[in-house]
Amino acid sequence: MTKRRIPIFATIIVAAAVAAMIWLGFWQLDRLEQKEALLARHAAAQGDPQVLEAIPADALANLYRRTRFSCSQAVGWNAIAGRNHADETGYAHIATCPGAEVVIGWSRDPSHQPVWTSGTITGTIAPGGEAGWRIVADPPLAGLEANARPDPASIPNNHLAYAVQWFLFAIVALVIYILALRRRGR
Repeated sequence: MTKRRIPIFATIIVAAAVAAMIWLGFWQLDRLEQKEALLARHAAAQGDPQVLEAIPADALANLYRRTRFSCSQAVGWNAIAGRNHADETGYAHIATCPGAEVVIGWSRDPSHQPVWTSGTITGTIAPGGEAGWRIVADPPLAGLEANARPDPASIPNNHLAYAVQWFLFAIVALVIYILALRRRGR
């Protein structure tokens, strides 16, 4: 009876795949720490009582900060699905101003045409929009209701689940390979 040898090439491929999956698991754990730090920074910014007197050049680094912005003229309008301060569904009305998109308020009617052309807006820098951020007016403008306040708690942090998933993939790959070797040896 001859003993079968372990296939070298297949073993190298499986070992490399398992190593990559384990590396991805640890990478997700690192991302978990980074995301927790980001969420803590956003929560701190949300609680900062200071109002920035202009939109900072690094607006994405200042998400959830309060700011004041002067819109010289609303050059476009859009309505997207949104929630109000009472967590009811409806439409967030967005004015496109030179330099920023501004969510000026909420209504139940997407065809509602707000009567507002320009002015100073106080609000929160929130994720979204073409630039990756927009201002959510607070207080709302043009007789609209208040939008839901931007909340960093709504940002998902799934990195622990992803890490566990990658570690489980590595275990499953090893088990399948071991079972394949055992079957091959019969």
